[in-house]
Amino acid sequence: MAIPTRPSGLGTSAARVTDLLRPRSAAPVPPARGKAVPELYCPPHLRDDPALAAEVNDRLVDWAEQVGIYAGQLEKFRKADFGRLLMLTHPDTEDPDRLLAAARCMAAEFAVDDYFCDAAAAGDHPQRLGPQLMLAQAAIDPMRMPSRSHERYEREMREQPVWHALRRSVQELAGYASGSQINRLRQEIAGLFLGMDAEAGWRIEGSLPPVWEYLTNRQLNSFLPCMTLVDAIGGYELPANVYGRPDVRHATLQAALASVLLNDIYSMHKEGGAQGVEYNLPTVLAAEDGCSLEEAIARSVEIHNELVRSYERAAAALSRTGDPVLTRYLGALWAWLGGNREWHATSPRYNQS
Repeated sequence: MAIPTRPSGLGTSAARVTDLLRPRSAAPVPPARGKAVPELYCPPHLRDDPALAAEVNDRLVDWAEQVGIYAGQLEKFRKADFGRLLMLTHPDTEDPDRLLAAARCMAAEFAVDDYFCDAAAAGDHPQRLGPQLMLAQAAIDPMRMPSRSHERYEREMREQPVWHALRRSVQELAGYASGSQINRLRQEIAGLFLGMDAEAGWRIEGSLPPVWEYLTNRQLNSFLPCMTLVDAIGGYELPANVYGRPDVRHATLQAALASVLLNDIYSMHKEGGAQGVEYNLPTVLAAEDGCSLEEAIARSVEIHNELVRSYERAAAALSRTGDPVLTRYLGALWAWLGGNREWHATSPRYNQS
């Protein structure tokens, strides 16, 4: 039984989420139609509402134009269809305003990668990435500085499109998230930026990390900032002391790592061993194990599947504690995994012929 896309009460929602997390509730699904890639163990997506996705996507593109990100590339940005991703990953709300709030945060985070990290990957002064990411964090956690420097700081934050987008996205999220939820997002984004900066260090050294180090980095450099908004977008709040519990944190990080390794697998398959160093799980596995990229992709799928099954077991056990809000949150992460898989399997970003 699937969780309802429109929960009418915490008790009812919790019971249905528990049903969702029973063993065998996920099924192996192919990563992409017509692709010779091993099957991924992942939950199914819970809804597909093209009209809602289109509305969110159109409004997101308009917002991107307002804040200045992806200037000259807005049609490419539109075709990535992040509105569909948000519709798929947050099936417990039909409110386009709430979905747009999450979409703005996601778009701003993607812009950090596209503007700053891609430049570092292309060899354009990778040592500058750290300072750029530091200022990106300052955009979402505004500085309080002496008046002599404050005017310059504010001007720079307004005029740099990525910093401006980050600041606006968090400011506009405040209409749907508590101070505690926004602070949680800031902390997870700080981890994301730390992971991005570590990759620049590898590039400067011209080295590939061992698999254990790469996975450690990928736990930080993941979709966790996007996933941490599931309760705010769903219209409820998982208390900070519950979110920070070691058992809850362990389950959350398993889901986040699985979500981004799925991205590695789709990206690697799309790139097909493109020229240049690409930091993804198949690449570092192939280097460490001395195997072909095809074998490394298969081994990456096995690691992804192990993480999803481990999350499934952990979430099912936690749901039996009787906390309906925690159970709803765990079910929302499960639904996020399914929506993320469906978007990767169908988005032109990963499936262009």
